[in-house]
Amino acid sequence: MSTSKIKAAAQEMVQPFLSTNGFELVDIEYVKEGNNYFLRIFVDKEGGIDIDDCGRISEYMSEQLDKNDPVTDVYFLEVSSPGAERPLKKQEDVQKAIGKHVYITTYEPISGAKEFEGLLLSFDGETAVVRTTKKEYEIPYEKVASARLAIVF
Repeated sequence: MSTSKIKAAAQEMVQPFLSTNGFELVDIEYVKEGNNYFLRIFVDKEGGIDIDDCGRISEYMSEQLDKNDPVTDVYFLEVSSPGAERPLKKQEDVQKAIGKHVYITTYEPISGAKEFEGLLLSFDGETAVVRTTKKEYEIPYEKVASARLAIVF
């Protein structure tokens, strides 16, 4: 089964549990690292998640995978927080990040740059405005390759 189908099947399995229990699905990965495969589920909730939350989600997901596992390879299941540099996968994620420090890459240069790190000033669903140390950039959402929160030192 393809990686995208595995991720879609995993999302279909875990989403009802997450919604019922106040969790938000941030991302799902199915990757090979070295000789091992990993199915990773990144979850968050208001106030953050803890090890007990991860354990409950992992138990639930293990039961679901025992019933109907889309993965034919031997793999490890990991459930965790997305971390301090949480990816901003959806428009709603970008909206929630207004006023926070972000790191955005684009598919093509905007004003000569493809990487932008700074304060996210606004996002209207079509354009993100980021203030870097040099200037403010208007970044069309359709040109965003990746976006995440960034830690400021």
